[in-house]
Amino acid sequence: MKTYSISEVAKELNLTPYALRYYDKEGLMPFVERRPNGTRLFKESDINALKIIECLKATGMPIKEIKAFIDWCSDGDSTLQQRYAMFMERKANVEAQMEELKKTMEVIEHKCWYYKTALDAGTEDIHKNDKIAKFN
Repeated sequence: MKTYSISEVAKELNLTPYALRYYDKEGLMPFVERRPNGTRLFKESDINALKIIECLKATGMPIKEIKAFIDWCSDGDSTLQQRYAMFMERKANVEAQMEELKKTMEVIEHKCWYYKTALDAGTEDIHKNDKIAKFN
């Protein structure tokens, strides 16, 4: 079975070795094996688990809650309901974030149009009645 160094994993996940050491210190990587000298040996399954951790972080989930998820995974089938509920909550959070980003994008697209048409006309005067124009 192929194993990877911390540097290889960091590069694969676009993280720093320091971040991976921090995750380990916080108990997010109990699955990672070590050589007798303490060097971490990552397997493909460890990299996949770290991708889930990064996904949860990207949703804004605190490290403490990610640790609880990791613990639930270690506990096995008895925690399937908790893990499902957690991902349903994450899904709802991400959907809300996406809705907010959609609104943000609408404003940005409007302002791109605003400035493009003003540039083409050589003046902002063409937008006198624009409700958002007062926040040039």
